[in-house]
Amino acid sequence: MNVRRSAAVLAAVAVIGAATPAVAEPSPSPSQAFPSALYGDKDPKFDGVWRQSLALLAQDTVGVRPAPKSVEWLARQQCADGGFAAYRADPTTACDAKTMLDTNATSAAVQALAALGGHDTATDKAVGWLKSVQNQDGGWGYAPGGASDTNSTSVVIGALTAVGEKPDRVEKDGRSPYDALLKLTLGCDGDGAGAFAFQPDKKGELAANADATAAGVLGSLGEGMVVKPGKKSGQACAKAGTPEQAASNGAAYLTSALAKDDGHLTSALAGSDPQPDYGNTADAVVALAARGETAQAEKSLRWLEKNSATWAAQSGPAAYAQLIFAAHATGANPRAFGGADLVKQLNATGPAPRTAAKAGTAEEKSDSGSDFFGVWWYVGVCLVAGAGIGFLFSGGRRKKQQP
Repeated sequence: MNVRRSAAVLAAVAVIGAATPAVAEPSPSPSQAFPSALYGDKDPKFDGVWRQSLALLAQDTVGVRPAPKSVEWLARQQCADGGFAAYRADPTTACDAKTMLDTNATSAAVQALAALGGHDTATDKAVGWLKSVQNQDGGWGYAPGGASDTNSTSVVIGALTAVGEKPDRVEKDGRSPYDALLKLTLGCDGDGAGAFAFQPDKKGELAANADATAAGVLGSLGEGMVVKPGKKSGQACAKAGTPEQAASNGAAYLTSALAKDDGHLTSALAGSDPQPDYGNTADAVVALAARGETAQAEKSLRWLEKNSATWAAQSGPAAYAQLIFAAHATGANPRAFGGADLVKQLNATGPAPRTAAKAGTAEEKSDSGSDFFGVWWYVGVCLVAGAGIGFLFSGGRRKKQQP
């Protein structure tokens, strides 16, 4: 739910067939104007649809009605075949074979538009497109035709659930998304016991990946980005023969990984020291809350309340949305998050919403039950990975060095 897009984009390069090394594009000039309906003030080329979707979904989650033009902007990004690209500067121009559609942007848009309501035609077309690019193993890669990965498969599962589909019944050659996820789980012995891998490496080996594990737990539970506290079931790590057991194993791995570093996950660029990974920590909170692992979710949310303000301000709307999802998942109040109002901060990154829940309303009371728990495309991954922007756009899906 974070900036988890980067590693998936890196993986998509092989599919797209880029023959030359990617070079980071220069930052936009201060005079460059982006659509006024868009949330965030950074170049949307790689994450426009993703961050817009997360912003709108987060607003809806806390009872805020987004500005109509922001919703319209997202809806108009859709191509005629139902898919979404990361960003289309001119949505009046028809998509063609050169338009790089991706499953992550499409799935995020589905979750946002389904939650807002009134977009059944658009979401039906989007889900139809997702089904059309499902891999034979039952999963999805970031780009059509790309090898299935845990993060992409899981965010598609969230989109399917959002429109009332049963993910286990969405099959390709007799295999469902859950079959794909189970193949990406590690056993219960050795390092990374119970975790999910992002993808197999070139030798077919699986390496534990905390970012992918957070996504995999949600996917295995059939959940999207917005969840409520779940009920804990099962304890010991066991062979992941069912999605439920895979989720249990993954939650145990995340609990252990979070406990190693004072309640947060870490990431690091090559040659640099590990840094706190705020986005993936927020995703882990959501995943653990969905599994009913409230003790660790509480500790990690408290850490985020104390430490995530600078990261969120620098990263923008997707980061604020991730924190709102984490607060919502654990029953905390996003309007009183470590002394900050996440909803107000998110709203300030884009057009003023039509309405916002006021203090004392039923919606806010429902959120205040607890004070805690509460590439070639994206070469810029190297710029954001260190900032720790996690899943739900997310930055470091392939952090093999990450615990």
